[in-house]
Amino acid sequence: MPHEVTQLLAEWSSGDESALNELLPLVEKELHRLAHHYMSRERAGHTLQTTALINEAYLRLAHAGHPQFQNRAHFFAVAANLMRQIMLDHARARQSAKRGGLLRKVSLDEAATRPRRLPTSNLITSTFLRTRATANSSSSRAVT
Repeated sequence: MPHEVTQLLAEWSSGDESALNELLPLVEKELHRLAHHYMSRERAGHTLQTTALINEAYLRLAHAGHPQFQNRAHFFAVAANLMRQIMLDHARARQSAKRGGLLRKVSLDEAATRPRRLPTSNLITSTFLRTRATANSSSSRAVT
């Protein structure tokens, strides 16, 4: 099997796309072992799953064109490096979203000219109180 993997890697490197499809079943178990090893070091409740990590690594390898792997060991070293990079990208994206990375930055001048909006919870509370005020004026005074 190691020689078969090396042969398929050489064929893939020379442009044979079908070699990649033949290669995957031969290396899948080892890729899964690598991914499981990396994921086992992560915190409990990590949102990236082992299978998703393998799939993303496979997609990146498949879109790499015709990489030049020296042998089976070189292929697994590159795959392991890709998995670590995917995990880093995932962690960075999670931290960015957690720290407001999805918000658009605006200048102070632009912020000063924008109309202020009430947060949704205040808007709902305000609407509720107005509705109550029209229905029963005495209960709305007690709440406000």
